[in-house]
Amino acid sequence: MYRRNLLAAALALPALARPALAQAVPLPVVASFSILGDMVRQLGGSRVAVRVLAGPDVDAHTFQPRPADAAAVRDAALVVRNGLGFEPWLDRMLRSAGRKGPVAVASTGIRPRAMADDGHGHGHGHAHGQDPHAWQDLANGRSYARTVAAALAAADPAGAGHYRDRASAYDARLAALDAWVRERIATVPEARRKVVTSHDAFGYFAAAYGVEFLAPQGISTESEPSAAQVGRLVRLLKQQNISALFLENMANPATLQRLAAEAGVTVQGRLYADALSPPDGPAPDYEAMFRHNVGLLVPAMAG
Repeated sequence: MYRRNLLAAALALPALARPALAQAVPLPVVASFSILGDMVRQLGGSRVAVRVLAGPDVDAHTFQPRPADAAAVRDAALVVRNGLGFEPWLDRMLRSAGRKGPVAVASTGIRPRAMADDGHGHGHGHAHGQDPHAWQDLANGRSYARTVAAALAAADPAGAGHYRDRASAYDARLAALDAWVRERIATVPEARRKVVTSHDAFGYFAAAYGVEFLAPQGISTESEPSAAQVGRLVRLLKQQNISALFLENMANPATLQRLAAEAGVTVQGRLYADALSPPDGPAPDYEAMFRHNVGLLVPAMAG
């Protein structure tokens, strides 16, 4: 009898142990827009299941959440947002969804860049005139990653070592990418480092890497440039022989195409600023976005 009971207990052990040995259900995480969604995936790997609200090629400035998004926000173990006034719609969603869990603000600890008002109301499309596009400086991107990794570890303490290891590897890649960007920009004479883009999303890039960006559309993709603004840019393009003229992936091309026609220059391509491309596009992740953008900017600036 004793032997039969011992055998039965031994046979039952694998079945009892199986749930403890099985991989945990992935941590449900909601990211406000595609760039943060990619960071969460890079840092979390198989331990996270990421839902992105404003996805690839979606303008996070004008994003309209759906009821299913509110449910995802309510039920997620962690919500990750940019902050700096980038997602005002998310404030309303968090309230309406009755969100009780943690919300990580990726830009925590970053000194925001002030958005100057040009006299036409641009520069105030975000909270207190702050420029929210801090990820356009890779040093800030590394800070974002540290903040997000810490939030993941707090939400999933059993995976803290996993997130720490992935964060270390990711940080090394971003540091190397930052050095590569600086090397590529340095090949362009300082006088030629001038670019015109659809809207003013590259202020942090400009400050970090020594490139001057001009935009007829101001900080928000919702704003429309005045005829006087377009006229000033046309004169500037002609006077300074600027050849780097770019669309952005989710901006209305009409204004920039008009500007190009009046200045007699060619639009050089499409940059990614506020959103990644779909997986089959040229900027499916944060690192690829920088490589794509710099790969277009350098030869265009050089003329």
